Amino acid sequence: MDIAVKASAELGEGPTWDPAAERLIWVDILGARVHGFDPASGRQTVLVAEQHVGAAKPRAGGGLVVNLRDGVGLYDEEGAFRWLLHQPVPGRRGNDAAVAPDGALWAGTMRYDEAPGGGTLSRVTGDGAAVTVLPDATVSNGLGWSPDGALMYYIDTPTRRIDVFTVDGDGGVRDRRPLVDASGVPGSPDGLTVDADGCVWAAFWDGGAVRRYTPEGRLDRTLELPVSRPTACAFGGAGLRDLYVTTARVGVDAEREPLAGSVLVVPDAGVGLPQPAFAG
Repeated sequence: MDIAVKASAELGEGPTWDPAAERLIWVDILGARVHGFDPASGRQTVLVAEQHVGAAKPRAGGGLVVNLRDGVGLYDEEGAFRWLLHQPVPGRRGNDAAVAPDGALWAGTMRYDEAPGGGTLSRVTGDGAAVTVLPDATVSNGLGWSPDGALMYYIDTPTRRIDVFTVDGDGGVRDRRPLVDASGVPGSPDGLTVDADGCVWAAFWDGGAVRRYTPEGRLDRTLELPVSRPTACAFGGAGLRDLYVTTARVGVDAEREPLAGSVLVVPDAGVGLPQPAFAG
């Protein structure tokens, strides 16, 4: 395990490899910052977001799509912002999000007080059309798809499960069922990524680890980390072989965990899947 970016993010989240720019994109939700990191040069960039930002993903035409407190917005390559979907709800914010193989953004929300059933999961297409798929999530978190795109994996953190859906021909999903019951391991599942073997890697908040599960739901690898609150993970770098892990500083004793809030990397951890860009 190495340190990719030494930082003090309050709530680091959402690592995503941008293949066009060969950089890692990640966010500090509570700091309202979108960070870029080029591992080849060490160059870092920071974009100050309009609001608390749950996720930022590359767009097919350049720029970023962002899951903000009050909805989904777009930045162009020059940094100009506009709303794609503006739906403010008092007490609620955007959380984790991911782009499906068809280019749609799956955007989760949660209440600041984490009230049960107060969050949602919606599918947003490039023209801003949105369908709420799950109207009663609590802390909508990790999302990912199997290598063939036939399955979607999903975490609503308080359930302490990783669930799986079957993907329909129109990009929607059905038949939600548990893949992993993680109630027997420390911490709660947060963000996830899927590798080229179809295995699901999940960061465990308050569990100090990233765990890999086979497509059958069997735990087959645990990466212990020097922080208690890893939040999400993603493959990046040459050949998508390095596993980047974002972490949180909020609620942590920084003297005991000096790397909390940094981005960690496990070199040559496996082989990831190329992440599609948002078709908008």
